[in-house]
Amino acid sequence: MNLPRLRLFFTLAFCALADTLQTSINRTFVIDYDNNEFLKDGQVFRYVSGSLHYFRIPKQYWKDRIIKMKASGLNAISTYVEWSLHEPFPGVYDFEGIADIEYFLELIKDAGMYVLLRPGPYICAERDFGGFPYWLLNKTQQKSLRTNDPTYKEYVKKWFDVLMDKMKPYLYGNGGHIIMVQVENEYGSYFACDKNYTLWLRDLFRSYVQDKALLFTTDGCGTSYMKCGSIPEVYATVDFGASVNDSQDCFKYMREVHHSGPLVNSEFYPGWLSHWQEPNPLVFSKDVVRVMKQMLSLNASFNFYMFHGGTNFGFTSGANMNLNTPDAGYEPQLTSYDYDAPITEAGDLTEKYFMIQKTLFESKFLIQNEILPFWEPKARYGEFVLNPLASLFDEATQRIKPVISDSPLTFEFMDVNTGFVMYETNLSHDQKDIFSPTILNITGLRDRAIIYKDNVKIGTMCRAKGNTTMSVNISLSDEKLSILVENQGRVNYGSFLEDRKGILHQVKLGNKTLGPWKMTAHPLNETSWISSLKPVKKVQLPAYFRSEFVLPDIYRYFKLSDTYLDPSGWTKGVAFLNGINLGRYWPLGGPQVTLYVPGVFFLQPPAVNTLIMMELEGAPADLSVKFVDKPQLDGPITL
Repeated sequence: MNLPRLRLFFTLAFCALADTLQTSINRTFVIDYDNNEFLKDGQVFRYVSGSLHYFRIPKQYWKDRIIKMKASGLNAISTYVEWSLHEPFPGVYDFEGIADIEYFLELIKDAGMYVLLRPGPYICAERDFGGFPYWLLNKTQQKSLRTNDPTYKEYVKKWFDVLMDKMKPYLYGNGGHIIMVQVENEYGSYFACDKNYTLWLRDLFRSYVQDKALLFTTDGCGTSYMKCGSIPEVYATVDFGASVNDSQDCFKYMREVHHSGPLVNSEFYPGWLSHWQEPNPLVFSKDVVRVMKQMLSLNASFNFYMFHGGTNFGFTSGANMNLNTPDAGYEPQLTSYDYDAPITEAGDLTEKYFMIQKTLFESKFLIQNEILPFWEPKARYGEFVLNPLASLFDEATQRIKPVISDSPLTFEFMDVNTGFVMYETNLSHDQKDIFSPTILNITGLRDRAIIYKDNVKIGTMCRAKGNTTMSVNISLSDEKLSILVENQGRVNYGSFLEDRKGILHQVKLGNKTLGPWKMTAHPLNETSWISSLKPVKKVQLPAYFRSEFVLPDIYRYFKLSDTYLDPSGWTKGVAFLNGINLGRYWPLGGPQVTLYVPGVFFLQPPAVNTLIMMELEGAPADLSVKFVDKPQLDGPITL
């Protein structure tokens, strides 16, 4: 290259760099307190956004959901960041596959939408342990979470040093589309009310974000929530749903913190969460539109929570505690996170979606009313028979070395995150009362137990029902007592957040304390080993079942459609397709019957698909299961 061309090359390169730097320098997102507005690059800006959680949706579907949200009239997307997904073990980080948050942010930017980032560290989100990694219970003292405790803060900072380094290029002031970053999450609803902690967390976020995006908080509609949740020099916003009569009744609590500034509802609920053994709540579209119109008339910005809920695949769903019935207040959440949202669990558009779109168009917030197909065909892949493989009592299914202890130990103490633990002890003559039947008492049960005597089921206990005692017939001979305990999801909200699993206290038979205990964990975090199990004619429950099948050859040439696994006739358990945990099923518990199965989880012909079910209590005589084309999320509550 000759000298003139070399000079031209460096001149152009310098100019391009200067333009990039100038663009970043001029990009600002701030608050105009005098005029109650957001200003983006000095221009008045308002957002209507929707919550979309990358960790609840197959990565292949992210773009589809983002496009549908933009077509509804939204100009921003809000997402939590789930710590437990990205740091499953201390110092071990995962940003691949469904954890590829950077790719998710790129897709939003490509769509021309903005991002409201909610990195926690606690997120609630109806996720196991509110998004905290389970191992944090082993690293911190009791009652130290979400406080100024040095050990807790040390782990938070280590995590944020990793996460926020990845987020910096996506901040608005650095050329990205993250305009707002939330500090903590609904902290005003937490008992600790530790101002030293929230100030420390504010300063930690400032060290990463600086002035490249706006820091904010979100709290409930009430003075007490704002009192503990708001943080000096962080913009305080409120959340409320479609049940309010007048949105100003909630916005007034923002004004108790900020006498001016834009009105913001950071969680506007067009639907609501669901629990096992409870009817599905519904939110009417007309109420959503009514409150929408109120907020639009007030020039408020707001975020739909959720706009598309998705699915709690695996063991990721959490639980609530009903404080009105603390002895039986445990409320585990469904595998489905459909949420009665504007976009269904499977990505279909609802009446609610189109009413929201129409309202935004009529308000002139949406310039062009784009029409999308409201439904994509679902597949009926047919009925398949499963073969019995092995019982949880068989050594072949015991993948983790048992732990022996005089007292029962929690899942966390044994470093077990998910699934089940079998607690076993021998009932010797001197551990029995002379009278039969005798009361078996398992205080501190977390969460559900099936009780066996010499491997024969004799009953169940359930934390959600408050029954942790049962009458047991005993003999004078030695017997084996087995207690299979299921972790149904750690509490994700409120004062019961430190929700350790298993058996927390001594087990008693009459007035005798039982032990020692052999504890065998079945975390079900992977199923590849099951391929080595051979089918048998009959198996004792709880047990594994398997079906191997090839889809009809016609599916070789087409994109595989989504479907739903219908486990009707089965009782309670966990289903896996090609090694992917589809989640918990419990058709007798209700209201959810079917499990959503994305088409991308299947293998096209001639590849062999493998369906595995770990059934706890009862299978149909023909051991069959179906893939159907319609969901059933409002089935009967029969237990």
